[in-house]
Amino acid sequence: IPGLYGASYIGYKALLTAGGLSEEDVTLDAIGFTQVESRANDIADAVVVYISNEPIKLAAEGYRVTTLASSNYISLVANGLVTSEVMLTEHPELVHSMVRATLKGIQYTIDHPEEAFTISETYVENLAALTTEEKDVQRQVLDASIALWKADPLGYSEFTAWENMHDLLLQIGYWETSVNPYPARAGVNMASAQGAVPPLAEEQRLDLTHLLALAIDDEGNKDPDDALSWENGRIWVHIADVAALVPPDTPLDLEARARGANLYLPEETISMLPAEVTQRLGLGLAEKSPALSFGIDLAPDGQIENVEIAPSWVNVTRLTYEQAEERLAEPVPAKLLEIAGIYERRRRETGAIELNLPEVRVKVQQDGEVTINPFLRLQSRDLVREAMLMTGEAVAIFAQTHDIAIPYTTQDPPSAPLPEGNSLADMFASRKLLKPGRQSVTPGVHSGLGMDQYAQVTSPLRRYLDLVIHQQLRTYLQDMSLLTQQEIVERIGATSSIQRDLRRTERLSRRHWTLVYLIQHPEWQGEGIIVEIHGRRYVAILPDLDLDTDLYLAGENALNSSVPVTIQDVSLAYLNTRFAKITPPQNPE
Repeated sequence: IPGLYGASYIGYKALLTAGGLSEEDVTLDAIGFTQVESRANDIADAVVVYISNEPIKLAAEGYRVTTLASSNYISLVANGLVTSEVMLTEHPELVHSMVRATLKGIQYTIDHPEEAFTISETYVENLAALTTEEKDVQRQVLDASIALWKADPLGYSEFTAWENMHDLLLQIGYWETSVNPYPARAGVNMASAQGAVPPLAEEQRLDLTHLLALAIDDEGNKDPDDALSWENGRIWVHIADVAALVPPDTPLDLEARARGANLYLPEETISMLPAEVTQRLGLGLAEKSPALSFGIDLAPDGQIENVEIAPSWVNVTRLTYEQAEERLAEPVPAKLLEIAGIYERRRRETGAIELNLPEVRVKVQQDGEVTINPFLRLQSRDLVREAMLMTGEAVAIFAQTHDIAIPYTTQDPPSAPLPEGNSLADMFASRKLLKPGRQSVTPGVHSGLGMDQYAQVTSPLRRYLDLVIHQQLRTYLQDMSLLTQQEIVERIGATSSIQRDLRRTERLSRRHWTLVYLIQHPEWQGEGIIVEIHGRRYVAILPDLDLDTDLYLAGENALNSSVPVTIQDVSLAYLNTRFAKITPPQNPE
């Protein structure tokens, strides 16, 4: 082998692993790049080579060549372009240009191999000086390489190849379980946004500092962007006034657009805006916070009657959900809870779908320990959820009334009638029937929420399209020129695929760290609730982990029945687990 490094060494280790061998079963010598000479002179019984190179050269010298291609035993990620996070962050267009140029060059070589070979003579040392016979060999090498380059699309590696590579790197000790490969695999920028943040402009703001404003979040939340107040029958929803610092088409806006949203991983958060924006605008992070406030009046039947929107000043009290739960009997929280209940009942009457499936928070501590804690079912969570949904519907109505182009969020009805029950199995089946939400400049029904129109608007620190709506609302209030519907369409198009990649990365990362948690706790035991039956194969949800898994059980087991389970095996690279039913020990006769 050339050396104990690089692609040759990884391929060699993969071949050993696939054959059930270890390095102790083979005498390995580092011979540099002398594979042809070493094999031709019987210095080595076998050599590790590139399959499109040395075998062709040996065959040209008259040797009978037997190859063991690692790709026949395991599919791995091939050689590719490598760069640093710094280069990606600071020079993204250079990276994109390099990728485009490489793909263009490969495609041209595939289409015009003879011309490509001739061009190479100018750049490849000594190629032009070779004899005709030697050039014929090199041309065969090119043809064999071209056969390996062909893919649809060009440069594509199958997902299984990435999984296999991950598994191999774990087996040979190159990677630890602490390596989360999914952000890099998706090409996600892993550096939070940077950039100069302008000062907050002087402007007239509605003074709402006399109202109690409650920002209710999970413990440890670092980007509080919403708070709630009550004033004489009106609910005020205050949202961080991000558009005051990030107008359309400014450098900060373009950066956030390129990122689409914050990326929330168990190990860290990657922000679409510089940290200074949150420090200045996060509600409750200063004694007085600037906000864009939405005053909403509800009719007794839960319909939205009136909406007032204004830049404001608010004094915010921050609470965790647990702290807010203890204060729900106080006058303001009690009124907020009451109005939220009225609004929720109306949504249910118009077909809103409620899925109370288990939810947990997966967190990686500084020492690498993974913790998993359930989200408790609290009325304070219901209160905040309904207030945010109410604001989304109110803004959708306001935008239509005033002819403001915004990205609406819609959801088509389920693909089939949902189960009528509310058991865990019913909700699991219902989730699989729901259509994905989508953004459009045309308002439409959101089936899952039970609304005729809706817009996501309450997280401009975290979601770019929420910020776009804030920019439009502020522009309208200032009586300035709005973005056109076409410009909104372009923003939706620029972020939709990015947001899908982010959400998928978050989902895969949560599962990765959940499996790391099981590796760290090999004696884990818990409850599995059966939600699907396929013969002897059952699908169970493990509520303590928010994890679904297959179980193979003997006998009859009903839907929603509880099965005590323990972990048997974790395949981290493939995100697979194997659990077994805990069988009570038999009492001796």
